[in-house]
Amino acid sequence: MTGQSNKFRIIGGHWRGRKLCFPDEPGLRPTPERVRETLFNWLQPFITGSRCLDLFSGSGALAFEAFSRGAHNVTIVDANRDVISVLKKNIELLNIKNACLLQTDATKMCALNNTQGHTFDIVFLDPPYKKNFVSPCCVGLENNNYLAPVSYIYIEAEYTVTDQMLPDTYSVIRNKKAGNVNYHLIKREQ
Repeated sequence: MTGQSNKFRIIGGHWRGRKLCFPDEPGLRPTPERVRETLFNWLQPFITGSRCLDLFSGSGALAFEAFSRGAHNVTIVDANRDVISVLKKNIELLNIKNACLLQTDATKMCALNNTQGHTFDIVFLDPPYKKNFVSPCCVGLENNNYLAPVSYIYIEAEYTVTDQMLPDTYSVIRNKKAGNVNYHLIKREQ
């Protein structure tokens, strides 16, 4: 169920200022605006024309921000049927043609070989807190052919992510904290 309070605003690009709805689901928390602003400033040199993967999409704030700023396509993944339904409506509302919407468990998807037919330049990884999904997802992305040779992974977590927690090909290049949100930009190079 969506309501007036369940809206987020796209903060930059083609749909700057546009408000979109998201469902009222336990644990669903759109990435805060100031965090998205910082993240997309970090990604500015890489976002145009990129292929993105938004795992645990939830509100879709990161996917729609990426589209607004010139991403070529975004594969949007969430397990919740109600979330997928609202994401589909928002895709139709914005008339987005290059979105791939998958209703599946992101952790299970990462554990399987990539069947998308291409690798991803940018991955948004914002799993539910206190579930310990960051490390297994990163290992799965690395081991199952999801990532372009040089790619960027955004990780949002309730704790600080360090290089030691990640595959050897990953390195934390940026990190910040805003309230309870620790957010990181990881560079992956083969």
